[in-house]
Amino acid sequence: MKFTHVLPFLLLTLFSCQENKIAQEKEVEIERTRVMPELNTENYNVAFLIMDGTFNTEFTAPFDIFQHTKYRENIKAMNTFIVANTLEPITTFEGVRILPDYDYTKDELPKIDILVVPSAEHSMDSDLKDTVMLDFIKEVDKRALYMTSHCDGSFPLAKTGILDSVASTTFPSDVENYRKMFPDLNIKDNVLFVHDGKYITSAGGAKSFEAALYLCEVLYGKEITKSLAKGLVIDWDLEKVPHLTVQ
Repeated sequence: MKFTHVLPFLLLTLFSCQENKIAQEKEVEIERTRVMPELNTENYNVAFLIMDGTFNTEFTAPFDIFQHTKYRENIKAMNTFIVANTLEPITTFEGVRILPDYDYTKDELPKIDILVVPSAEHSMDSDLKDTVMLDFIKEVDKRALYMTSHCDGSFPLAKTGILDSVASTTFPSDVENYRKMFPDLNIKDNVLFVHDGKYITSAGGAKSFEAALYLCEVLYGKEITKSLAKGLVIDWDLEKVPHLTVQ
C-alpha cells in the first residue's frame, strides 16, 4: 500500500525533472542560434519594447522610419532593436511572430537613447500589472533622450508615473478611459501626437508614421525627414499634421 502512494509522487517528480531539462535545453539552443544585432556606437540606440499582442502598425511604422535613417549620409543614424521579456518569438495581435534581440529581464542591454512603446492587446489591463516591465520602463527613462508611445502604449508609460508632469495623448477612442484611469494627467485629444519634454505620445495606427517622422525632424531637420518620408511614399509636411508641442 505504501508503494502505491509513493509511485504517483515519483512519477510526478520524474515528469517535472524531464520538463525542466527540456526547458533548459531549449534555452541553450536559443542562445546557441542567437544573432546579436550589430550596433554602430556612434548612432542613437532605439529600443522597441514589445509583448504578446503588440499591434503590428504601432511597431512597424516607427521601426520602418527609424531603420531607414541608416541610409542617409552625414547624420547620426539610429540602431533599431527589439526588447521583450523573452528571447522566444513574440506573437502580435495580428499573428505575426517577431524574434526579440534582447531579453530585458536577463540580458545586459546597450544604453537606450530612445524607447518606443507600441500598443498591445493588454496595454490597458494586465500589462499594467507587469511590475518587471514597468520597472524596466522607469529605469530606461532615467537615461533616455526620448520616451515615445503609440496608441495605448501611453498607458504603461502613464502607469509608471513618468507622464505625471507632462501633456500626453493616446488612441482617440480610448481617451476617456485614459482620463478615468489617470485623472491627474494633462491629457490632450484632437491631436495626432503630443511632444512635451522628452516624451512623445501618439494616437497610433497609421499616424504612428507621423509621430516617428516628427521625431526625425526634431533630430535631423526638414530635408532629411522629407527624404525619409519620400522613401516610404509619405507626403510629409509637419504644418499639416495636427499636433501639440509644449515648449
